[in-house]
Amino acid sequence: MTGRKAILGLALTDGYGALAGAWRAPHVDADNYARIEANIRYAQAAERGGFTFLFTPDFPAVRGDVERSTISNIMDPMMQLAAISQATSRIGFVATGSTTFQEPFNTARQFKALDVMSHGRAGWNAVTTSDPAVSANYGKPVAERAVRYQRAHESIQVVQALWGSWQEDAWIKDQTSGRFIDASKLRPVNLQGEYVASRGPLAIPPSEQGQPVIFTSGGPSPHLLQLAGRYASGFIAEVWTIEEARAQRQMVRDAAREAGRDPDDIKYFAGLMTTVAPTVREGLDRRLALAGDVIEARLPHLGALLGLHIEPSRYDEPLTPAQLAAAHASPLDPRSSIALDVAREGWSPRDILAHGVIDYHPTTVGPAEVHADHLQKWFEAGAADGFWISPDIYEDGVDAFVDQVVPLLRARGIYPEHYAGATLRENLGVPRQYGPDPRIKKQ
Repeated sequence: MTGRKAILGLALTDGYGALAGAWRAPHVDADNYARIEANIRYAQAAERGGFTFLFTPDFPAVRGDVERSTISNIMDPMMQLAAISQATSRIGFVATGSTTFQEPFNTARQFKALDVMSHGRAGWNAVTTSDPAVSANYGKPVAERAVRYQRAHESIQVVQALWGSWQEDAWIKDQTSGRFIDASKLRPVNLQGEYVASRGPLAIPPSEQGQPVIFTSGGPSPHLLQLAGRYASGFIAEVWTIEEARAQRQMVRDAAREAGRDPDDIKYFAGLMTTVAPTVREGLDRRLALAGDVIEARLPHLGALLGLHIEPSRYDEPLTPAQLAAAHASPLDPRSSIALDVAREGWSPRDILAHGVIDYHPTTVGPAEVHADHLQKWFEAGAADGFWISPDIYEDGVDAFVDQVVPLLRARGIYPEHYAGATLRENLGVPRQYGPDPRIKKQ
């Protein structure tokens, strides 16, 4: 562990926060979904705390009960991150872009333009898409998994070739001689795959980091591991336990090694949802006040998770000794063991759910030490190279994490005091790359 420092990213979703009902908090402007100024504020707070990147998931379709809940996306990741890039100077931008529905030339152009205008701070979370709601928006059927991933391989290879098609020393810009570009160093790529193609070249010069950083995200399927191992420098994961995370991280590193790369070239990020509050009780009350309806609906699910029947009349009372003795964690759901651990601390079923035990990621609630302890335990166990943080309410949750948790992480020696450099690659600790990785054979 000597010399290793944790890397932090901030999930940026809808302008409100990860907690259901965050948009209804009294101190939150309900207009924030459409106000770039809000996301700029959150990005600047994260930068003040030394966060390496913002991460924008993307689901380009309307889903869920939008009458009662928010659109769980920022309006357009590339446009918003472009605006944020002009109001920040160090934090990076990892935007999600589909290899299934986006053409490689458009992807290459958008991400390299963001990289240049941010002076080397852009990253592409390259994902395949299988949701029918999204495919309907693009007027195409959902392709088979093998097809989606073959297209993904082809798309990334074309994108990287386009990124390198303006060679690094091509831009002469000699005003005296009148030579703008050395035309021999701006050449077409002429790539034709089974599913995608591009002639090129791409008329955008290199950035300070060369080209954008590629990320992938999701679970450790063989298809995704092969994609990550060959191309990615970051892997955004969804894991619940240290054991699960350590196993996944090792799979990701092994995939990079099998592709001919250094396993340290790819960083593994576990998710964490946070509610920073003076006490655990105050944090739970904050969550219940805004997500109470969601928690109420989940109460029957908790009983199934623990193998118990819980009477509705006892939702606000701790489980009895007999119930705790009978409760058992399902081996099929890692969240079960977390829920059981919280139940054994004496919390009521409603409070157990307010701890976020069946949210999308592990959740920490309470004083700064609670969050720092979780991050330190996972990091020192080798379960992650870093974490992507989802605060409950952005309006005050980002500042609370930066002002209260970050100093503890620094005092414990597991988080850097300053940015390592000005580019995303420098701050991730991954090597410079321009064009395709010469270590990787085309697929």
